[in-house]
Order: sequence, then C-alpha cells, then structure tokens
Amino acid sequence: MDTRLVLVLLLAPFLGFLFNVFFGKKAGKSIVGIVGTLSVVVSFAVTLYFFGNIQSNPQPIEIKLFDWISIQKFNISFGFLLDQLSILWLLFVTGIGSLIHLYSISYMHDDEKIHSFFAYLNLFIFFMITLVIGSNLLVMFIGWEGVGLCSYLLIGFWYKNQAFNDAAKKAFIMNRIGDLGFLIGIFIIASLFNTLDFSTLKTIITTAKDTNDFWVAAAALALFIGASGKSAQIPLYTWLPDAMAGPTPVSALIHAATMVTAGIFMITRLNFLFDIAPSVQNIIAVIGAVTALVAATIALTQTDIKKVLAYSTVSQLGLMFLALGLGAYEVAVFHVITHAFFKACLFLGSGSVIHGLHGEQDMRKMGGLRKAMPITFITMLIASLAISGIFPLAGFWSKDEILMTAFHHNIALWVIGSIASIMTAFYMFRLIYLTFFNSFRGTEEQKHHLHESPSLITFPLIVLAILSFIGGIISLPGNSWLNNYLSPLFSKAAHEEHALGTTEYTLMAIALAGAIIGIGIAYKKYLKDNTIPSEDAEINGLTKVLYNKYYIDEIYDAVFVKPVNVLSNFFSQYVETTLSSIIFGLGKGVNEIALQGKKVHNGSVGFYLFAFVLGVIAIITYLFL
Repeated sequence: MDTRLVLVLLLAPFLGFLFNVFFGKKAGKSIVGIVGTLSVVVSFAVTLYFFGNIQSNPQPIEIKLFDWISIQKFNISFGFLLDQLSILWLLFVTGIGSLIHLYSISYMHDDEKIHSFFAYLNLFIFFMITLVIGSNLLVMFIGWEGVGLCSYLLIGFWYKNQAFNDAAKKAFIMNRIGDLGFLIGIFIIASLFNTLDFSTLKTIITTAKDTNDFWVAAAALALFIGASGKSAQIPLYTWLPDAMAGPTPVSALIHAATMVTAGIFMITRLNFLFDIAPSVQNIIAVIGAVTALVAATIALTQTDIKKVLAYSTVSQLGLMFLALGLGAYEVAVFHVITHAFFKACLFLGSGSVIHGLHGEQDMRKMGGLRKAMPITFITMLIASLAISGIFPLAGFWSKDEILMTAFHHNIALWVIGSIASIMTAFYMFRLIYLTFFNSFRGTEEQKHHLHESPSLITFPLIVLAILSFIGGIISLPGNSWLNNYLSPLFSKAAHEEHALGTTEYTLMAIALAGAIIGIGIAYKKYLKDNTIPSEDAEINGLTKVLYNKYYIDEIYDAVFVKPVNVLSNFFSQYVETTLSSIIFGLGKGVNEIALQGKKVHNGSVGFYLFAFVLGVIAIITYLFL
C-alpha cells in the first residue's frame, strides 16, 4: 500500500508532464492548466496522508524498488525514504507548488506555449519530490540535477529574448560548479563508508568510535559547495537574481519552495555528518552570515521589484545557512517553512502587480496601486511584515530564533545577522511604499487599465498571506511542535530550546525594534518625503556600487569568462588550424602515394612478373647473404 502511494506521489506530476508535452497543445489552455494543477494537488493529498500517519507512527517508511548498482561490497538500491523531514518538505513543495500552478492558469493564459510551461512546472515538481524522498545520495542527485535542468528550461522559457537565454545558461553553468562539489562529496563518502544510503550512513557514523577527520571534513566541505550552488551562497549566488528572467510563477517556485531549499535540505538530511566536522560548520555559519549581509545591502538600491525580492531570497537563505552552521538544523528548517509562505506570497504579489501594469517591473514607474489592487496590496503588506520580523507574524518567530541562536554562539555573527534583518525591513517597505503609496507614476494608458487581478491570482495570495501571519505557531518559544516533530532525525541531542529569560526577551525586543527602525526609515524617505530612486544614469557613489551589485558579475566576467574566451579563441584560431593542417596534410600525402601506386597497377602482366622476380631475388639475397 505504501509503495503504491509513494509511486502515486512521485508519478502524478510526471504524468501531468507527459500529458502536457504530448497532448497539451491540442487539449487547449484550460485543460492544460487543470491537468497540470491537479497532478500536483494529487501529490499534496498523498503527502497529507503520510503526514497524518507519521504523527501517530513516527517510524520512517523505507521502500526499496530494486537493486541499482552492485560492485563487490558496494551496493546502491533505487529506493525512497519518507520520514519526518522528507514529509515536512513535501508539504510545502506540493502545497505551495499547487497554489503556484493554480496562479499560473490565469497568469500564463495568454501565452501561446502554456502547455510547455505547465509541462516544465510539473517536471520541476517531479524532480523536487525525487530529491526529497530519495533514500540515498545517488537518488537525491537525480532530483538535484533534474531541478537544475528544469530551472534552465523555465528561466529561459521566453527564449526569444537573448538576455533571458543568457540568464538560463548562467544558472545552469553556475549550478554545475556546485554540482561538481556535490559529486566529489559523494565519491569521498562512498570511499570512506562503502555506502550512500542515509540510514546506513547515520548508523555507521553515529556508532563509529573514530573517523578520518580530514576526509570527513573534505566530504562535508564538498557537499557544502554543492549546497552553495543550489541555495545561492557566496560565491555561487549571482545566478539567482538573474533567474528573474523567467515568468513570475517560476520565480515563486524556485525562490520559495523548491530549488533554493535543496541545499538546506541536503545538509539537514546529513546533519550527522556535519556534526562531526565542526570546522566546516564554522565555514557554513560565516558564509551564511556574510551572504545575508551582502545580499541585503544590494537589495537596498534595486529598482526592479523582482530583483529586490531575489536578493531578499539570497539574504534569507544566508540566515538559514547561519543556523545550519551553528548546528540548529530545526531552526533553519523553521525559517525555510515560514520563508516559503511569505516569499511565495511576495513573488506572486509582484506578479499580480506586473500583470496589472502589463509587464512593468520598475518601481520608479509604479506608485498608488493600493486602491486599484487592494487584495494584492494587503497580502503583500502582510508578507512584508512577516519577512521584516514584526510580531506576531511568522517571520518574527523564525528569524528571532536564528538570531537568538547566533547570540548564544557568536556575538559577531549575531550582529551581522541583526544588521541584515534591519536592512530587510527597510528594503521591503521601500518596495511597499514605492509600489502602493503616493501617486501613480506610470503611463496614462497603464493608469486607465489598472485593476485587481483575477481570482485565480488573488486566491493563492490570500492563502499564503494567512500562512505568513499564523505560520509561526508551529514553533513558539518553549512550546515548539516543530522541534518535537523533527527530534528523531538528529544524531545528537536536539537543539535546546531557549528558556524565555531576561536575555531572550531583550533579544526579541532588540530584533523587533530593529525591524521597526528599518520600516521607520523607509517611511520617512519614501512615503513622507516621497523620494523616488534616481534614474540609472544619475546614480553615483556608494549607491552606484550597490546598484551594480558590487560589480561581482563584471569581476567574474574579467577573471573567468574572458580568459576562457581568449583561450578558446587561441585554440580555435591557431591550435585547431595547425592540427587540422597537419592532419589534412597527412591525408593529402597518403593520397599522393596512392596516386603513384595506382600508376604501377596498369594491367601489364609482364611488368607484374618482372616485379615478382625482383621480389624473389631480394628475398633469396637477404636469406643467403
């Protein structure tokens, strides 16, 4: 029964993909959307069944479909693992995925290739489910590569725009860099422990009296490099803001529920490995904190509404990695969940704004939309309050828990995380004020056609806004359902919940005050003073550095891209030309010899006998002299 249900969970989106690929164009846009959405809803329903079961019976479900690779003592099966972590991940992957599919029915209705869009979305969900429920690292890697492929297809969906194609290629290539690290980590683990199965690895590592610390750390570091690629951490983060080239539902899917959470999932799944590599954990914590701060500073000056949210995602992912580096895995998971709620709401809300403005994404050309788009405004306001860390919304509880954990481990990391959080509140309400308040700054034609989005767009926004408001109840201080739910996963004692004493209340007050200060500065500058960001040509000073993202893309281009292009041009123009000349020269030489040989074969029997006699004489002379 469990095996059949797991196959339904996995294959329902894949069948939706097949239907839309082969029959979608003929079936019509409405059928395409319905089939694509229902296929993910089926997976969500099966996930709810497993979630209910594991509440009453916490034993994980392990399913082995068949033996895959068998080399001496090294065996890998193709199987699935459904435990507390994978089921929790499936809840928001399929749940939020269903809402995004529903939203896409209306958002993408006028696109001529809507059947391809839903096919790619379904395939994306299929590979993400594969990644989450794989029972070993190799099955996980199939899903890992699959979501990378689908991100390429979806980011470059509007392929007639060359810039969008470039963004898709950038995402694909940068993820391949991280994936190389992931593969190296897999090879090291296979060599060290002779298995890639999660349950077996956990048993071996937690019961081992000693391990090879150097190679364990090397494996953990390599895996973290893989996670940095998928979850956009320094230095492999630059692909994620460019992923905005895809349709807005793609941005919501990648940034909120699927691809970018894969790195956090993988590290949490292998928590027992990272626990015995404290040096790597320190690296993860520092990289996470620095990423959170750097991305937040860049978001301060962006004028594209989706770019602000993109750098916000990078920053929030940094906070999650900060928690992972401190060993607070369940705190990181908590923020993954709340972030999935409010970031999906924000991205879909930005899509509603863009839809209402017929493709406009520049906040300098927006303003005054709250009256024309009240549902979009209210839902995005709630989500912005949540991500800013305002009590009692979901983001307050999860972000506060990360900062509290950082404070108890490393004051410097707490300071960095707190500054990033204050910046988050500022740039999110900069977005709200520029988009929804004061007078409209767009064209008269846009103003004339301003309207609220259809119900298929606003309904997912309402659901996500409600979740953004109440989502924090799953892990309240001193009464955390989430910590108790996840406790069987961790090889060491679960992260201790902070008792609510004077220190904790003070930290909560500081975090809340910081968020209010950030919102207050944004209020003064963008609402009261009605400041409008300068046009691109007028931006200068530090603002220009931040607006141009510290010129990191230009640095990468100068250090990596251009030298590779120069090297490839050298090989193309000189090495390949020389080698070709040599190879073709040898061929011409053989042809010339053959032509001379053809002249000898003239059909004269007398000449052949003469050559035969000369040959016999030569052999006899050689043998007897």
